[in-house]
Order: sequence, then C-alpha cells, then structure tokens
Amino acid sequence: MSMFDLPRPFILTCLFILGSCFGSFLNVCIHRFPSRVRLWDQLKSLNSHGSGCPRCSSAILWHDNLPLLGWLLLLRGRCRQCRQPISVRYPLIELMTAALFVLVYWQEMPLESSWKSSQSIETSGLYDVMGPQTITGLWDVPVWLHLRYALHMAMICGLIVATFIDFDLRIIPDGCTVPVMILALVSAAAAGQLYLVPLWFQDYSVAQVLRPSFPGWLQPLLFPGSSVEFAAANPRLHAILVSLAGLIVGGGIVWTVRLVGYWVLRQEAMGFGDVVLMAMVGSVIGWQPVVIVFFVAPLLAVASALFSWLARRDREIPYGPWLSLGTVLLLLSWRHSWPVAKRVFDMGPLLICVGLFLLAALILSLQLVQLIKRLMGIPLHDTGQPATDCWTSADHLTFFNGERPDEQTCQWPRPLWPGCRSGRGLGNGYQWRQGRPD
Repeated sequence: MSMFDLPRPFILTCLFILGSCFGSFLNVCIHRFPSRVRLWDQLKSLNSHGSGCPRCSSAILWHDNLPLLGWLLLLRGRCRQCRQPISVRYPLIELMTAALFVLVYWQEMPLESSWKSSQSIETSGLYDVMGPQTITGLWDVPVWLHLRYALHMAMICGLIVATFIDFDLRIIPDGCTVPVMILALVSAAAAGQLYLVPLWFQDYSVAQVLRPSFPGWLQPLLFPGSSVEFAAANPRLHAILVSLAGLIVGGGIVWTVRLVGYWVLRQEAMGFGDVVLMAMVGSVIGWQPVVIVFFVAPLLAVASALFSWLARRDREIPYGPWLSLGTVLLLLSWRHSWPVAKRVFDMGPLLICVGLFLLAALILSLQLVQLIKRLMGIPLHDTGQPATDCWTSADHLTFFNGERPDEQTCQWPRPLWPGCRSGRGLGNGYQWRQGRPD
C-alpha cells in the first residue's frame, strides 16, 4: 500500500488543514508585500519579525496564530492586549484557501488508484479529467498528477495574494507572481509533463483541408490528430515550450489590450500587474487555457463594473481579481469546459485569423464607445484633475496668507518669536520690509 492508496476522506481532511496553514501564510504576504517595491525586498519581508497587532503593536502568541481556531476560539475576533477587533478577513482567507485545496484535489484527482505508467490517457479513462495529454513514462500517473496539483495550488496561492492586494490598493506586487512563474518553468524542465494541453494540435479534417493551400514553412503546423510525436520524444523540452508559450501568450494578450486601450481611450486600460499576472497563469496552465481565462474574466467583471459605476460613479475596477477567479473556475470545471473549448482550438492555424478578427473587433468597439460618449456629452478622457470650483484647505491658506502678509498690519510693532513668521515663510520678507531682524 502506497501513500496514493490512502482513503480519500483522510486525504481531503489533511489537505484542509494544510490549506488553512497556507492561508495564514498568505495573510502575511498580503500584509507585507505592498510595503516593499522590489521583488527581493518583498520576499525578505516574510523573514522579518513576527506578526503583531496593527493598533497596539503587541506580538501575537503562537497559539493565537493557529489557523481558524486562533481567531474563532482563542481571540474571539479581538486583540488579546488592546481588545480592538481583528478583521474577519483573516479567517475567511484561511477558510477559502483550505476549501480550494480540497476542491481542486477533488476535481483533478480521479477516483481510480491503480493506473499503470504504460497506459495512455485515452485508454485509462482519464481523458475527460485531463484533456489531451501524452503519457511519457517519466513518472507513474499518480505521481505526476500530484506534482501537477502541487503546481496548480502554488499558482492559486499567488492568485489569492494578488486578488486581495489588488482589491485594497489596485496594485499587483511581483512577489505573488514572479516566483510562481519561475517555479512553473523549473517544474516543466524537471518533471516534463505538468501541462493541461499539448503545445499544438488541430482536428485531422482541418489539417487535411488546409494542407494544400498553406505555404511550406507552415506545413509543420498541420499534423493530424492531437497526439504530438515531438512531445513523446522530447517530454521535458516540450513541457518547457508549453510553459514559455503560455507565458508569452498570457502576458501578450493583456499587453496588446493595454496598448490598444491606451491608443483609443488615451488612458491606461489595464495595469502592468495584470500583464505579469496573466503571464504567470499562462506559464502554469499553458497558452490555450489562458486564452479561455482571458475571455471568461470580462464576463465575471461586468457585474462588478456596473455596481462600481452606479454606487460610486467609479469607472475603474481592479481586473486582477477577475482574472484570478476565471483561472480558478477553469481548473474546477476543466473536465466540462475543455470539451467545448477544444472545438475552437481544433481549428489550428485558423486561430491566427480568429485572433486578428477579434483584435479588429476590439478596436472598433472601443471607437464606438468613444463615439457614444461624444454624442452624449460625456468626457472622453478622465484627466484625473480635481474640479476647479472646489475650495480646498490649501486654497484657504493661500488666500489668508495673501490677505495677511504681516500679522501686525495696522498695529504697533511688538516683539514676536521669529519662528512664527518663519513657519509661514514670511521671515525674510518681514526683515526686508523692516530693514532689521525681529
């Protein structure tokens, strides 16, 4: 009996406990990453002093730091020293992380426990779970499934940190994206097969129809079926190429939308943090799944954008959380969503034409939005400048100093501490007018 033959309820219970511990660590990352700018400084901040109360700065005892139990039973939501309330978000993040550890394992691990390394996905009945794959014999099936699960959970942890920081500050630090990206590339080189979908494939009939009309330099893209001989012969190189292609396509799509949005709207449409976030997601799951995530995320963000505009008249929303949510939903629904999406990716080289068409449609839709705003009298560009008719405290001080350049106007001169005039920037002017110091 191996560790993979343990009862599933026992494994899920252990994963829930492990996930809650990781959730506690993610709370530390969410709190400390934004205070540092550079990646190395963000990572070093995790090794600094222990956690403390943000109000009274008293150290939190180790037993009060127990995931979920510390907040619920020991502290009851309040600091042990100052008795001020502790945000409920901390245990919720721990609970969410623990739940995702369990749900992703439940979806990605089939119930069969007696797979042989010589079996292929099609013959072992795992095709609906995994999608098109190539068993190469580098690892036993349960081993590389668990390795892939570990990589996916590392990505989800990074997405959780990026989500809550983006909600709070509308930034995505490199500390929650770049390390996972590097881990994905290293894992691909070491393990070989951790991807969801091979690098390239298309339907056999599409390849046969397009082959006569394609130039010779595109002929290598027109191979039949979904089994890639190159992947079987060079598993590690193929896995690295899958990870690199996902990194380039994931970051490139968002970068293209960012440039097009700035060109049409004359303002930043998406932040650079979103570019790095999607590059990280693509390096883990591959370029085809990351394209699916990119088209799912706007559907999830529509309701949030409408609520933000109606409630606060705010036309900007953080987009990173919706990219993260789309990624998690894709992993949880992979066995159901991939058979539908596969019909699109079966087109092979025709996807290039589809991509160009969608880019043109994006440009036209943004131009249409600008036209509608112009007809309705809505400002085309948000300059970010405050209203000119708003009287601020700075305006009041400027007016007061202009009306009262000398506090002894119309009065007999009297001794006054020089710091009073110097603090208002009037000391030198007074000396010049009086011809003497105070």
